[in-house]
Amino acid sequence: MELNANHVEAILFGAARPVKLSEMKSLLSNQGIKVELSEIKEVLNDLELRYQDASLSILEVASGYRLQIKSEFSELIYPMWSDTQARTSKALMETISIIAYKQPVTRGDIEDIRGVSVSSQIIRTLLDKNWIQAAGYRDVPGRPTLYKTTTNFLDDLQVKSISDLPPLPEIEDASIDLVDDDFNLQTG
Repeated sequence: MELNANHVEAILFGAARPVKLSEMKSLLSNQGIKVELSEIKEVLNDLELRYQDASLSILEVASGYRLQIKSEFSELIYPMWSDTQARTSKALMETISIIAYKQPVTRGDIEDIRGVSVSSQIIRTLLDKNWIQAAGYRDVPGRPTLYKTTTNFLDDLQVKSISDLPPLPEIEDASIDLVDDDFNLQTG
C-alpha cells in the first residue's frame, strides 16, 4: 500500500495528542505501508496547505505534530466544554512563568522572585497537569527539589521549545510581571 494524506490525517485525528514522525512511521509500517520520515513530513506539509482555508491546522509542538482547531474558531466550540474546569489563577501563571524562564528552580527561588510564598496546591496543580517535573535536588542543606517544565507544558503553550517563548521585557524596576498575555494555554 502506498502512503497518502488520509493515512497521516487519520493518525493525527485519532490520536487526539501530538504524534512524533517516528511514531507515525511505526503505525504506518504496522499496516504494511513502508515509508520514510521525509515522506511523512512532505504529507504533513501538503495537509498544512489543504487546511490553509479551513478551520483546522497542523501544528508542530514539542512532542510531535497534532491536528487542532484554529484559534479563531475555538469560541464556536467553547460552550461544549465543561464550565466546571478550573481557571488558571494569576498565582499559578506567575509560578509557571518563573519556572519556564528560570528553570531549574526551587520553590524558594520562586518565592524569592514572586515575593510571596508558593502554596503547595499550586505546585501540586502544575505537577498534576504535567506542566512541571522534578529535575533533581539543589546541593544545599535540606536538598530542595529543582523544578523544570515538561514537553506537555510546551505542547499546551503551542511551542516547540523554551527558546520559542516570548522574550522577557527589559527590567526597569524590581517589580516585573512575568505573566505574558500572549501565552495561549490549553487548560483542561
